[in-house]
Amino acid sequence: MNCIVCRHGETRTGTTTVTFHRDGQTVVINEVPAEVCENCGESYVADEVTTRLLAIAAEAHEAQAQVLIRDFLPAA
Repeated sequence: MNCIVCRHGETRTGTTTVTFHRDGQTVVINEVPAEVCENCGESYVADEVTTRLLAIAAEAHEAQAQVLIRDFLPAA
C-alpha cells in the first residue's frame, strides 16, 4: 500500500517498536508485526495486533510496572 504519511513510499512487511506512556509508566514492546514504509519508516499495525498491544499495556498498568520492555510474542 502507499504510505499515507509521506505519500511516496510503499509499505513492506516488517516489525516496529511500540511505546506507551501512562501515569508515569512506560511500556516498550519490540518486534511488533507491521507494514513499514520503505521511504519514511511510518508503521501500520493491524487491528488484531493493536488489540493485543493494548492488552499488554493494560496488564502492565494493573501490575503497576514502572517500566516494562518485552518482545511481542505470537498468540498462544
